[in-house]
Amino acid sequence: MTQFRTLLNDLRRPGLLIRAARIGLSDYRRDRDLRRLIGLGGSEGPEATLPRLLAEEARLEAERTGGEAGYSLCRHIDILIALLAEMRLLPRDQTPA
Repeated sequence: MTQFRTLLNDLRRPGLLIRAARIGLSDYRRDRDLRRLIGLGGSEGPEATLPRLLAEEARLEAERTGGEAGYSLCRHIDILIALLAEMRLLPRDQTPA
């Protein structure tokens, strides 16, 4: 579980993208949005959804930084919203600090 947190913490994206994703968290509905974004319903745990979301986000980031004409800013924000929301569903580490 900590590997997902580490990967998400290591993402370096423009502040505007992250700010937009944080604002969109209030409208996130797991069952609806996961089906639309990656073809999964809401019955899978975050351990199953996070790898697919991370892969899709990496693809979108490559399109963004490469200046691809097919890049979708809206989809990128939607994926980031889902990533942030799914990370919140992971249990906290039980190891002492």
